Amino acid sequence: MTKLTLGPIAYHWSADQRRDFYARVADEAPVDEVYLGEVICSKRAPFQEADLPSIIERLERAGKKVILSSLAEVMLKRERKATEDLAEMDAPEIEINNAAGLYARGTRPHRIGPFMNAYNEATIRWMASKGATHVCLPTELPAPSIAVAARMARDMGLRVEVQVFGRVSLAVSARCYHARSHGRTKDNCQFVCEEDPDGMPLRTRDEQPILRINGIQTQSEGYLILLQELPRLVADGVSHLRLMPQAVDMVAVAEVYRAVLDQSTSTEAAEARLRQVCADTPFSNGFYHGQAGYRRIAQASLA
Repeated sequence: MTKLTLGPIAYHWSADQRRDFYARVADEAPVDEVYLGEVICSKRAPFQEADLPSIIERLERAGKKVILSSLAEVMLKRERKATEDLAEMDAPEIEINNAAGLYARGTRPHRIGPFMNAYNEATIRWMASKGATHVCLPTELPAPSIAVAARMARDMGLRVEVQVFGRVSLAVSARCYHARSHGRTKDNCQFVCEEDPDGMPLRTRDEQPILRINGIQTQSEGYLILLQELPRLVADGVSHLRLMPQAVDMVAVAEVYRAVLDQSTSTEAAEARLRQVCADTPFSNGFYHGQAGYRRIAQASLA
């Protein structure tokens, strides 16, 4: 059975926002698995660590499987230590997003996150030899590549995950553009990223929205929306479908995807509902169809 997952929050939401968010996810969201942990900036981690045990307990009590995700970028001594500590855990499961995590984990079982660039069969095969049991594929992969990767991974006993909702992570950097844009340094950022709970809009010189900035991360302006593509993803052997948290009603988003998976609504009705939930944010699915990622390929264009 295909599982619906909720990825880790990429933004610097306040402690109250996080507690309320996960309480509602536990009680109302029709998702099977939830990823927790700071994946973008290690400076944010202390703001959520105190609440993590109670959040895990509540989610698990509600029947959700919890996975802890590692940082996408490891550069400092404290980040290496945090990654090593996470790699020592046997429960909950862990998702590794950086080579430092692979080194620390050794060959013990783990999941591979989307930042690890599992673009082809050889890479996935190597990851499996190092203990990977589950791979979240990069969002840039087109449908034929996903099908090949999923088939090979399935033959090796690995589960395969694909992001189907939310802003796409395009890059992470050693520098924090979010801080620089406010005239601050990375070390003295004063957590300005908290002012942008859905990312900071970046516009072209003629004021057209083009990207979102989230600390050291560059994201797409639009939300990736794979709804009409769900039947093919399932048929190709994708076992897990990931929703990335955005500053919208994520319970409603999860309900839409669950309804499509359960075949209790049409993709047209589902997308209309998402349009209501996501307001004016543009939708995209170009990468999946082998085109520029920001493009939106309509149902009628599919062959």
